Amino acid sequence: MALEPGTELVTPRSSRPFRVTEISPDRLRIRFDDSGEERVLRREQFGILADRLEEHRLAVAELPHGVEPYATILTPLADYGVEDDDIVYFSDPEMGGGSPYLISPAEARTHPERLYDDAILLADLLESLDAGDPERLETDSLTDLYVLLSDVQHEADRLRQTARESLLARLSSDQELHGRFGTIRRTTRERRQPKDDEAVFDALDERSIPREWVLGVDRDRLDVVLAVTDLDEDEVYDIEEQDCVQKIHVEEEAKYSRLQDLADRLEEIEGADAEELRDDILELEARLNEALSA
Repeated sequence: MALEPGTELVTPRSSRPFRVTEISPDRLRIRFDDSGEERVLRREQFGILADRLEEHRLAVAELPHGVEPYATILTPLADYGVEDDDIVYFSDPEMGGGSPYLISPAEARTHPERLYDDAILLADLLESLDAGDPERLETDSLTDLYVLLSDVQHEADRLRQTARESLLARLSSDQELHGRFGTIRRTTRERRQPKDDEAVFDALDERSIPREWVLGVDRDRLDVVLAVTDLDEDEVYDIEEQDCVQKIHVEEEAKYSRLQDLADRLEEIEGADAEELRDDILELEARLNEALSA
């Protein structure tokens, strides 16, 4: 069995992601991504399962947990597959091999890995064009620039949120933390949310403040009225249209392919040229990190 490096598989019943880390003549070694647990899958056990499948289907819902990795690995093979929530053997190889439990290397990347890869792609693109003058860029280059900027921003913000949660657990009220690229401190911002209506009305009544002073238009209720009456939207809303650019699709496989090209080129370069290119990449990464932390 040949799997592209970085391919992830997911067990059919428990949905546990794992990867094949070693392939030997008599066994496979796998590692579960959710726990780091490693298991050895024996060749003879695959043989027993294959013989069973030639006679009977295996219902996914009834798979024992210990059998799940074996069944998962069989499904990408030409003689096996999934049909009506059963793992089945196909006498015609053209009917098998379509596994729903196989995740491509591009899709299997973690969020930090995606951010790193997108940052490398963005740095490579910025190196090849003048992003400071978008009016002079070709439309396809400008589109790629926007998509990569958007992807880096999205993944960086996701990672920033998780980093913030960990930092808050380490920061006291007036403490500052210093790193190589900057300094942070804990701060508090108020976000006000009205209490329930009864509590607000009671507080107003105690001070003889008219309730009408705080009553206003409820947008949710207004939308319901618009839906069930002939009231026109422009009679109750000020509507202003604003043009924007919306990212509607990302070619993850194309991005991953470009990353592989960059990695292959780096391996082909030897000696001083390789060191110079690595230094350039490190410099680009540092500049990008500085921009993201600003």
